[in-house]
Amino acid sequence: MEQYKKEFIEFMVDSDVLKFGDFTLKSGRKSPFFMNAGAYVTGTQLRRLGEYYAKAIHDNYGLDFDVLFGPAYKGIPLTVATTMAISELYGRDIRYCSNRKEVKDHGDTGILLGSKLKDGDRVVIIEDVTTSGKSIEETFPILKAQADVEIVGLMVSLNRMERGLDSDQSALCEIREKYGFPANAIVSMAEVTEYLYNRPYQGKVYIDDALKASIDAYYEQYGAK
Repeated sequence: MEQYKKEFIEFMVDSDVLKFGDFTLKSGRKSPFFMNAGAYVTGTQLRRLGEYYAKAIHDNYGLDFDVLFGPAYKGIPLTVATTMAISELYGRDIRYCSNRKEVKDHGDTGILLGSKLKDGDRVVIIEDVTTSGKSIEETFPILKAQADVEIVGLMVSLNRMERGLDSDQSALCEIREKYGFPANAIVSMAEVTEYLYNRPYQGKVYIDDALKASIDAYYEQYGAK
Protein backbone atom coordinates (compact mmCIF):
# COMPACT_ATOMS: atom_id res chain seq x y z
CA MET A 1 0.00 0.00 0.00
CA GLU A 2 1.35 3.44 -0.92
CA GLN A 3 2.60 5.56 1.97
CA TYR A 4 0.13 8.39 1.30
CA LYS A 5 -2.75 5.90 1.61
CA LYS A 6 -1.55 4.80 5.04
CA GLU A 7 -1.20 8.44 6.08
CA PHE A 8 -4.68 9.23 4.71
CA ILE A 9 -6.28 6.43 6.75
CA GLU A 10 -4.63 7.81 9.90
CA PHE A 11 -5.68 11.32 8.87
CA MET A 12 -9.34 10.26 8.58
CA VAL A 13 -9.20 8.71 12.06
CA ASP A 14 -7.39 11.72 13.56
CA SER A 15 -9.92 14.12 12.00
CA ASP A 16 -12.87 12.11 13.40
CA VAL A 17 -14.08 11.67 9.84
CA LEU A 18 -13.98 7.86 9.89
CA LYS A 19 -15.75 6.32 12.88
CA PHE A 20 -16.41 2.76 13.97
CA GLY A 21 -19.39 1.49 15.95
CA ASP A 22 -23.10 1.11 15.16
CA PHE A 23 -24.58 3.51 12.62
CA THR A 24 -27.80 3.69 10.64
CA LEU A 25 -27.19 5.03 7.13
CA LYS A 26 -29.63 7.04 5.02
CA SER A 27 -30.35 3.83 3.12
CA GLY A 28 -31.50 2.24 6.37
CA ARG A 29 -28.57 -0.15 6.45
CA LYS A 30 -26.91 -0.80 9.81
CA SER A 31 -23.20 -0.18 9.33
CA PRO A 32 -20.20 -0.79 11.64
CA PHE A 33 -18.40 2.22 10.16
CA PHE A 34 -19.33 5.73 9.08
CA MET A 35 -17.56 8.47 7.14
CA ASN A 36 -18.44 12.15 7.58
CA ALA A 37 -16.33 14.38 5.31
CA GLY A 38 -18.03 17.41 6.88
CA ALA A 39 -15.69 16.95 9.85
CA TYR A 40 -12.80 18.45 7.85
CA VAL A 41 -13.16 22.00 9.17
CA THR A 42 -9.73 23.58 9.67
CA GLY A 43 -7.24 25.10 7.26
CA THR A 44 -4.65 22.48 8.14
CA GLN A 45 -7.10 19.65 7.51
CA LEU A 46 -8.16 21.06 4.13
CA ARG A 47 -4.54 21.59 3.07
CA ARG A 48 -3.67 17.98 3.89
CA LEU A 49 -6.87 16.68 2.31
CA GLY A 50 -6.02 18.51 -0.91
CA GLU A 51 -2.57 16.90 -0.92
CA TYR A 52 -4.01 13.39 -0.60
CA TYR A 53 -6.48 14.03 -3.42
CA ALA A 54 -3.69 15.51 -5.56
CA LYS A 55 -1.48 12.43 -5.08
CA ALA A 56 -4.35 10.04 -5.84
CA ILE A 57 -5.36 11.99 -8.97
CA HIS A 58 -1.72 12.03 -10.11
CA ASP A 59 -1.40 8.26 -9.59
CA ASN A 60 -4.71 7.37 -11.28
CA TYR A 61 -5.13 9.96 -14.03
CA GLY A 62 -1.83 11.79 -14.38
CA LEU A 63 -1.88 15.56 -14.77
CA ASP A 64 -2.86 15.87 -18.42
CA PHE A 65 -6.17 17.58 -17.71
CA ASP A 66 -7.37 21.17 -17.58
CA VAL A 67 -10.13 21.53 -15.00
CA LEU A 68 -10.98 20.04 -11.60
CA PHE A 69 -14.75 20.11 -11.07
CA GLY A 70 -16.40 19.78 -7.65
CA PRO A 71 -20.21 19.53 -7.39
CA ALA A 72 -21.83 21.99 -4.96
CA TYR A 73 -21.58 22.23 -2.10
CA LYS A 74 -18.97 19.93 -0.56
CA GLY A 75 -17.04 19.75 -3.81
CA ILE A 76 -16.29 23.49 -3.75
CA PRO A 77 -13.63 23.48 -1.00
CA LEU A 78 -12.30 20.17 -2.31
CA THR A 79 -11.57 21.64 -5.75
CA VAL A 80 -9.91 24.73 -4.29
CA ALA A 81 -7.72 22.77 -1.86
CA THR A 82 -6.75 20.16 -4.46
CA THR A 83 -5.87 22.58 -7.27
CA MET A 84 -3.65 24.44 -4.81
CA ALA A 85 -2.01 21.16 -3.79
CA ILE A 86 -1.42 20.13 -7.43
CA SER A 87 0.27 23.47 -8.02
CA GLU A 88 2.48 23.10 -4.94
CA LEU A 89 3.35 19.40 -5.36
CA TYR A 90 3.67 19.15 -9.14
CA GLY A 91 3.97 22.71 -10.46
CA ARG A 92 0.89 22.22 -12.66
CA ASP A 93 -1.73 24.95 -12.88
CA ILE A 94 -5.17 23.33 -13.02
CA ARG A 95 -8.32 25.48 -13.20
CA TYR A 96 -11.05 24.87 -10.65
CA CYS A 97 -14.78 24.90 -11.35
CA SER A 98 -17.95 24.17 -9.39
CA ASN A 99 -21.65 24.54 -9.99
CA ARG A 100 -24.18 26.61 -8.12
CA LYS A 101 -27.41 25.13 -6.86
CA GLU A 102 -29.25 28.12 -8.32
CA VAL A 103 -28.38 30.00 -11.51
CA LYS A 104 -27.07 33.50 -10.78
CA ASP A 105 -28.62 36.21 -12.99
CA HIS A 106 -26.45 39.22 -12.06
CA GLY A 107 -22.73 39.96 -11.75
CA ASP A 108 -20.85 36.72 -12.33
CA THR A 109 -23.84 35.12 -14.02
CA GLY A 110 -24.57 31.50 -14.81
CA ILE A 111 -24.58 28.17 -13.05
CA LEU A 112 -20.78 27.86 -12.68
CA LEU A 113 -18.32 29.51 -10.33
CA GLY A 114 -14.58 29.52 -10.82
CA SER A 115 -13.34 28.76 -14.32
CA LYS A 116 -15.67 28.65 -17.29
CA LEU A 117 -15.63 25.46 -19.32
CA LYS A 118 -14.44 25.42 -22.93
CA ASP A 119 -14.86 22.92 -25.75
CA GLY A 120 -12.07 20.36 -25.55
CA ASP A 121 -11.39 20.81 -21.83
CA ARG A 122 -10.33 17.63 -20.06
CA VAL A 123 -12.11 17.46 -16.69
CA VAL A 124 -11.59 15.44 -13.51
CA ILE A 125 -14.57 15.37 -11.13
CA ILE A 126 -13.88 15.32 -7.39
CA GLU A 127 -16.27 14.33 -4.59
CA ASP A 128 -16.08 13.29 -0.95
CA VAL A 129 -17.80 9.92 -1.25
CA THR A 130 -20.22 8.34 -3.71
CA THR A 131 -22.73 5.88 -2.31
CA SER A 132 -25.42 5.77 -4.99
CA GLY A 133 -24.00 7.76 -7.91
CA LYS A 134 -26.95 10.16 -7.76
CA SER A 135 -24.71 13.24 -7.65
CA ILE A 136 -23.08 12.23 -10.96
CA GLU A 137 -26.53 11.96 -12.52
CA GLU A 138 -26.93 15.66 -11.66
CA THR A 139 -23.35 16.71 -12.43
CA PHE A 140 -22.82 15.02 -15.81
CA PRO A 141 -25.56 16.90 -17.70
CA ILE A 142 -24.44 20.22 -16.18
CA LEU A 143 -20.91 19.71 -17.48
CA LYS A 144 -22.05 18.58 -20.92
CA ALA A 145 -24.46 21.51 -21.21
CA GLN A 146 -21.69 24.05 -20.66
CA ALA A 147 -19.20 22.84 -23.26
CA ASP A 148 -18.02 19.81 -25.23
CA VAL A 149 -15.74 18.54 -22.46
CA GLU A 150 -14.05 15.19 -21.96
CA ILE A 151 -14.47 13.59 -18.52
CA VAL A 152 -11.14 12.03 -17.57
CA GLY A 153 -12.45 10.41 -14.39
CA LEU A 154 -13.96 10.74 -10.94
CA MET A 155 -11.98 10.77 -7.68
CA VAL A 156 -13.59 10.24 -4.27
CA SER A 157 -11.93 9.86 -0.88
CA LEU A 158 -13.33 6.48 0.23
CA ASN A 159 -14.73 3.57 -1.74
CA ARG A 160 -17.26 1.98 0.61
CA MET A 161 -17.29 -1.10 -1.67
CA GLU A 162 -20.95 -1.84 -1.07
CA ARG A 163 -23.56 -2.54 -3.68
CA GLY A 164 -25.99 0.11 -4.77
CA LEU A 165 -29.66 0.07 -3.93
CA ASP A 166 -30.60 -1.17 -7.41
CA SER A 167 -27.78 -3.55 -8.39
CA ASP A 168 -25.04 -5.81 -7.05
CA GLN A 169 -22.31 -3.47 -8.31
CA SER A 170 -20.66 -0.70 -6.33
CA ALA A 171 -21.53 2.91 -7.12
CA LEU A 172 -18.09 3.44 -8.67
CA CYS A 173 -18.53 0.43 -10.99
CA GLU A 174 -22.01 1.63 -11.97
CA ILE A 175 -20.58 5.04 -12.88
CA ARG A 176 -17.89 3.42 -15.06
CA GLU A 177 -20.49 1.37 -16.92
CA LYS A 178 -23.10 4.10 -17.29
CA TYR A 179 -20.91 7.06 -18.21
CA GLY A 180 -17.83 5.45 -19.68
CA PHE A 181 -15.20 7.11 -17.53
CA PRO A 182 -13.18 5.60 -14.66
CA ALA A 183 -14.03 6.21 -11.01
CA ASN A 184 -11.47 5.74 -8.26
CA ALA A 185 -10.91 6.48 -4.57
CA ILE A 186 -7.94 7.55 -2.49
CA VAL A 187 -8.49 4.41 -0.42
CA SER A 188 -11.00 1.56 -0.28
CA MET A 189 -12.64 0.21 2.84
CA ALA A 190 -10.70 -3.03 2.26
CA GLU A 191 -7.45 -1.06 2.52
CA VAL A 192 -8.68 0.69 5.67
CA THR A 193 -9.56 -2.65 7.26
CA GLU A 194 -6.27 -4.25 6.23
CA TYR A 195 -4.25 -1.36 7.63
CA LEU A 196 -6.06 -0.91 10.96
CA TYR A 197 -6.94 -4.52 11.81
CA ASN A 198 -5.32 -5.41 15.15
CA ARG A 199 -2.78 -2.64 14.58
CA PRO A 200 -2.52 -0.12 17.43
CA TYR A 201 -2.66 3.49 16.33
CA GLN A 202 -2.20 6.29 18.87
CA GLY A 203 -2.39 3.64 21.58
CA LYS A 204 -5.73 2.24 20.41
CA VAL A 205 -6.82 -0.68 18.23
CA TYR A 206 -9.67 0.67 16.09
CA ILE A 207 -10.49 -2.59 14.31
CA ASP A 208 -10.23 -5.56 16.68
CA ASP A 209 -11.47 -9.10 16.08
CA ALA A 210 -15.06 -8.22 17.05
CA LEU A 211 -15.28 -5.19 14.77
CA LYS A 212 -13.56 -7.08 11.95
CA ALA A 213 -16.27 -9.74 12.26
CA SER A 214 -18.95 -7.02 12.07
CA ILE A 215 -17.34 -5.51 8.97
CA ASP A 216 -17.08 -8.95 7.33
CA ALA A 217 -20.74 -9.63 8.13
CA TYR A 218 -21.74 -6.24 6.69
CA TYR A 219 -19.98 -6.99 3.42
CA GLU A 220 -21.40 -10.47 3.33
CA GLN A 221 -24.82 -8.84 3.26
CA TYR A 222 -24.18 -5.60 1.36
CA GLY A 223 -20.83 -5.98 -0.37
CA ALA A 224 -20.58 -5.26 -4.08
CA LYS A 225 -20.03 -8.19 -6.41
